[in-house]
Amino acid sequence: MTIQSLLEEGHSKVLTTRIINHVGNDKERFKELMQIFLKGEYRLTQRAAWPLSYCAINNPPFIKPYFGSLIKKMQKGNHHPAITRNILRMFQEIDVPEKYCGTLLDLCITYMTSEMQPTAIRAFAITVAERICRRFPDLKNELRMILDELNQYPQLPAVKHRIKLALKDLRSA
Repeated sequence: MTIQSLLEEGHSKVLTTRIINHVGNDKERFKELMQIFLKGEYRLTQRAAWPLSYCAINNPPFIKPYFGSLIKKMQKGNHHPAITRNILRMFQEIDVPEKYCGTLLDLCITYMTSEMQPTAIRAFAITVAERICRRFPDLKNELRMILDELNQYPQLPAVKHRIKLALKDLRSA
C-alpha cells in the first residue's frame, strides 16, 4: 500500500484517516506524502492536503524542512482552495520559524481581508496572524486595527467568531 495508491482511491474522511494512520510517526512516509503534495498531479495534491495537515500537527518536527516550500505554494495561488486551507490549518497549530513570520503574516492579512476567499481560509488566516502577533508584540496594534475594521462589516459566523477570539487574545496578551 502506497500513499499515492490511497490518494488515487478517492477523497473521504475514511481514506484520510487511513493515510494519517499509515504515515503515523514514520518520517519517510511523511516525506512521501509531502512530495505528492508539493509536486503531484492537481487532484492528488488536493487530496493529499487534508491528511498532510493532520500528519504535520501530529508530528510538528516533520514539517520544519518544508516551511519555505509551503509558503511558496500558498504564494503561487494557482491551486484548489483546499491547499491553502490545509496549510493554514497546520500553521495555526505549529510554531512557525521567525524567518517566515513576516511573509506569512502578509499572506494572512491578504486572505482575511478578501471576501473572495472561502470562509475557512479567512478564519484560519485570522488565527495564524494572531499567533504570529502574539510572538511579535509590535505587530499587535496593526492586526487589531485590521480586525476592528473587518468587524465593522457583516461577516459569516466563523469569521466573526475568529475575529472575536483574536481580538480578545490580542488585548489580554
